[in-house]
Amino acid sequence: MMAFTNPHLSFSRISRFEQCPLSFKLSYIDRLPVSQPLPEPLRFGKVVHAALEQFYRDLIEQKHDGPLPEARLLFDFSEAWKREGLQGLNLFTEGALMLGDYARRQHHVAASNVLAVEQEFRLQAGPFTVLGYIDRVDRLDDETIEVIDYKTNRQLFTRDEVDGSLQLALYEIAARRIWPWAKRVKLTFEMLRHGLQQHTSRTPEQLAATLQYVEAMGRATEEAESFPARLGSHCATCDQRANCPAYAEALQGKRSTITADPRDLEAVAREREEVARLSKILFARKNELDEVLRHHLRERDELVLAGTRYSLTPTTTAVHYPTGRTLKVLQERAALPVVELFERLLVIDRDALDALVRSLARDLDRPTHLLLRAELEALAERTVSPRFTAKEIRR
Repeated sequence: MMAFTNPHLSFSRISRFEQCPLSFKLSYIDRLPVSQPLPEPLRFGKVVHAALEQFYRDLIEQKHDGPLPEARLLFDFSEAWKREGLQGLNLFTEGALMLGDYARRQHHVAASNVLAVEQEFRLQAGPFTVLGYIDRVDRLDDETIEVIDYKTNRQLFTRDEVDGSLQLALYEIAARRIWPWAKRVKLTFEMLRHGLQQHTSRTPEQLAATLQYVEAMGRATEEAESFPARLGSHCATCDQRANCPAYAEALQGKRSTITADPRDLEAVAREREEVARLSKILFARKNELDEVLRHHLRERDELVLAGTRYSLTPTTTAVHYPTGRTLKVLQERAALPVVELFERLLVIDRDALDALVRSLARDLDRPTHLLLRAELEALAERTVSPRFTAKEIRR
């Protein structure tokens, strides 16, 4: 077998090797073709990124200076959606609402402050060239730039994930070399589904360690003697899963560990983690198969296959009572004072409250807005209960 040499490194290459060495081998060493399209969440993220890229390129060309044109962004989203060939009203609506909210939150944008869109960079980490692209870079003032990466994740990153992001660290190194006049670099994940930003920064020591780490990982990919599979929830979105024997065995429910003695806690833990990995993979696969069947059920009332009858049955998922009219009926029939009704019935939905507070940011000065958030957090009543957690310790 010929020695493997990386033509270049990138954040995606390194993260793939970190997550699953076998996936790295199948993709970059064996160069096996991707046998199935990208999963829908990744295609959706691709559409959103393409829309924002085209949108900001047009703003720069037109030398825009003013409120963000929401209609134009939604048009670019529709065009990107059409090119990608995605389908589904719910997903399209979700994307349109997400980008509409993003546009309204920007208030005023001067295209002259947008330094770059999809900025390519190449860095040296020892003998390796690191290739990457930054979604957007803005000038905040004469000494500060902001590096922005769009995310369509359904979950927010933890503080440790933001502060330890290899992707953002590489972006800062690149940004400082492209714009050497910048004394400060603000690193931002634009969390589009949540309508907020997650910020971080890096010290010079952290940036130096980043390049050392990238070089070490590059050597690890070239010097590895084995490439074990690491099964987990990421398998559902891996573009090499059809070529992976470990994934095929997982779909068959094959297990290597069954605890004979429940007093052997090490064995209990090993079996528990194996079952957890398998259950995530099987659940994700079930969702994929469900979606195939749902697609065909949109055209017919039912399917009878493999001894099972499938249908789409209307199901009540939520019941809402209009606030004003409901209170009026209770007042009239139960003769209860409105204050008591509010105390006993009114519940503030956290997501709705967060959305309201975010919308008020455009009308309130920053100190008042921060004070409002703090006061509302102080009012919140929390219920705390033990939660079982399990987190892998990487050695």
